[in-house]
Amino acid sequence: MSLEDDLTRIRAVADYQFGRDVGARLFPRSVKISFSPRTGRIRYIFLGEKRIATMRPTDGLFSLSIEGAKRIVESTPSARCFVTVKNDVSKFVIDGGDAFAVHIVKADDEIRAKDEVIVLDSKRRVLAVGRAVLSGAEMRAFKRGVAVKVRHGSLDES
Repeated sequence: MSLEDDLTRIRAVADYQFGRDVGARLFPRSVKISFSPRTGRIRYIFLGEKRIATMRPTDGLFSLSIEGAKRIVESTPSARCFVTVKNDVSKFVIDGGDAFAVHIVKADDEIRAKDEVIVLDSKRRVLAVGRAVLSGAEMRAFKRGVAVKVRHGSLDES
């Protein structure tokens, strides 16, 4: 496969996973794609020296880094992977703590359980990236339990 084919593929996956037009904005032509030495499949995507995403071998979708999340927030406000929490818990989430349903202010309707999500504060600053435990509607409706299992708080990678 050529670099052009790989770029088309990762952009298509990002569009599917995060929303229309996210792929081209998240992965410009200057990205470097790293492959698994064992399987030869796409593994990591870098922009400069920073990793912006990892393609998961289990389902072929992306796990974002904080850097990748910031690129999506800055360039694609229409992406469908945002969860906004109350400002008074933002320090807890930045430190890597999970986002609980009671603290959710806003969550995109398209979010399904197990989706990759970006946790924001009210000023649209990236606090963390993680995996949704509940759907977007459930996050807004429920008052108990974990809504987002945080993988990286923005302190981890700042």
